[in-house]
Order: sequence, then C-alpha cells, then structure tokens
Amino acid sequence: MIAAPVAVFKGAPPMSLQAAAARYLQVKHFILEQIAAGTLPAGARVPSENELTRRLAISRMTANRALRELAADGVLVRVAGVGTFVAEQRVHAHPLEVRNIADEIRARGHEYRVKVLALESVSASRELAERCGVKTGAALDHSLLTHFEDSLPLQVEERYVNPQVAPGYLQNDFSRITPHEFLIRVAPLQRAEHTVRALLPERRIRRLLKLKSGEACLLILRRTFSNGRIASIADLYHPGSRYELAANCQPRSP
Repeated sequence: MIAAPVAVFKGAPPMSLQAAAARYLQVKHFILEQIAAGTLPAGARVPSENELTRRLAISRMTANRALRELAADGVLVRVAGVGTFVAEQRVHAHPLEVRNIADEIRARGHEYRVKVLALESVSASRELAERCGVKTGAALDHSLLTHFEDSLPLQVEERYVNPQVAPGYLQNDFSRITPHEFLIRVAPLQRAEHTVRALLPERRIRRLLKLKSGEACLLILRRTFSNGRIASIADLYHPGSRYELAANCQPRSP
C-alpha cells in the first residue's frame, strides 16, 4: 500500500483546452509541469480522473488517456483501488561511455556534491595487482567517494590508480575536482573496459547508498588505459531502484 500526500495545485491557473484532439497532451503537459515544479514530488498521489475532469473541464476519457500514457512512459505508477502516484525517476546512463558524474548531474539541473571517505596509498594484493597490471605489493593510490544527486547518494566510487601512469592523484582535493577530471588531464583516456553486474551489496556499500536490506545495486567494473598501460580501475556502485543503463545501437551497414 502506498501512503503519500495528495498534492493540491494551489494557485494553478485554469487551463484552456481548445483543440479537442490535443487535450490529452495538454493534460500530460500540465501534470509534467507540476512534477518539474516540485508540486508533485516522487510518491505523491496525482489527482484522480474525476478530479482532473472537474479541475480542467475535460472528459474522463481524456483524463484517463493522459494518465495511462504517463504511466506507460514510467512517469506515473497506477495502483488499482488506491490511486495514481508519481514514480521514482531513474537516472539513465550509457554503459560504455566514460563521463564526469558531476557534469551528468548538473546537466539534469540537479545539485552535485561529494563525500570523500578515503584517500590513501595501499599495497596491491594479488587480486588488485592482477586487475591493475602491476606486481603484488606495488604501491597504488586508493580513493573511496560517495557522489550525491541533490540529497540522495547516486554512486559509490572505489578507485585504485597506478601512480606510475597517473602521478599526483593523492594530492587532489576531490571535493573540488572529480577523479575523472584529474585522470583525463594527467592520463588521457586511450580505451576503457567495462563489466556490469547486478548484486546484493555488502553492508558497507548498502550503508553508503542508503539501501534497504535485500535491495540490489548495479555495479560497473571499469578499467581505463592510457599510453598502453592501465591507469586505474574503479568499482562504481549505484542504487538499482534509481539507476539504469541504456544505449542506442546502430546496425552496421553490410
């Protein structure tokens, strides 16, 4: 059962729905504007078909079509016998592109901030040495950061950097510059390898992402190369309920 407040459109101007064929589109736009303005936050109940009919002077069929299509688009969630609610919006990312997470968040019009949890030099274990292409015991620069979109944690980034390929990593203030920005400048990206997994995270990651017990996360294992050598490896954890990967693939011409 979803328990959420009912949004009241205080001061909302009456709509002019003149073109009959486009009325449902105007209703969709009206609801989307309320979501964008924060009047209808995630989890809030959307006015019912009857309420929309009275408020906007439209037919129930028009209201139904607008709500149905917004639900099909993933904007709304309709619960039989309960009501229609604003869905928790997921962040879309391309699985094979290496981007600056701060730029992605700001491009969506949201606030970016980061919490630096660790920044240190470590000795490579056998597993880390294999992943980083160095000898066991070699010095690696290690960082652990949580990236936030507005008030919610969007990504936990655990990264190991080869200081022979990207020197100076530990001297950065990662509250002002992201690891991506530094590495692109110091060790220009030649190529990247990605592995994507869905898993139940360990307690440490679950706590940092503020996940419920039993909630899955999406893990991207990334390895970047510069000048023919491995510059860094990164384990990027995302909340499965708020993050998804999407890509458009164009077929090659024969």
